[in-house]
Amino acid sequence: MQVDIMTLFPEMLIKITQTSIMKRAIEKKIIKVNFHQIRDFALDKHKTVDDTTYGHGKGMLLKAEPIFLCFEDICKKIGKKPKLVYMSPRGTLLDQKKVKELKNLENLAILCGHYEGVDERVIEKIVDEEISIGDYVLTGGELPAMILVDAICRLLPGTLSAEECFTEESHYNGLLEYPQYTKPEIWQGKAVPKVLLSGNHKEIKKWQYKQSILKTFENRPDLILKKLKNKEI
Repeated sequence: MQVDIMTLFPEMLIKITQTSIMKRAIEKKIIKVNFHQIRDFALDKHKTVDDTTYGHGKGMLLKAEPIFLCFEDICKKIGKKPKLVYMSPRGTLLDQKKVKELKNLENLAILCGHYEGVDERVIEKIVDEEISIGDYVLTGGELPAMILVDAICRLLPGTLSAEECFTEESHYNGLLEYPQYTKPEIWQGKAVPKVLLSGNHKEIKKWQYKQSILKTFENRPDLILKKLKNKEI
């Protein structure tokens, strides 16, 4: 999979791709992540990428033309138009279902807004989908973009050691993950649940499923209601 990210701050993001699991996935050629400096496509000698908004709004807005030319250059290099996602507070809320959908793409492009966002006309012209990581506002789309890439990367075959590393995690199947424990068996008077020490895999699975339901009901009852509605539990 190839991901092309359009941003004003590529240096901010490159470090993330050079550490941990994402670094290994890139080295194994499971995913390729390219960064494109929007400012390189500005038309004036000062490389201006923003301007004031019409309607007397506060703050600066990213101009349409540098973004359009940057995306056009990506399309030429790939040889086709990739799906383009704009990370935006007004977008559809990112969830695991969307991550599983996007991981099947061969090419994905991500636009990182900044300041007050970007000119609506370029969104209408080239953006396929707007995605939000939550009901709050950040100073730019860079961190949301890397959250999306990280979530996708770990689902790609070969990134993690086994499929179970993500299929049993929170949200993959609509429930939150069950509690987990490691050594020592007793810590500050608190013991690991006996069933996990039993070696009975059937009983362990039953316990884990029950705990997932309880944890979801406690922290995210909306997910339980969704499961009930779909007759999944």
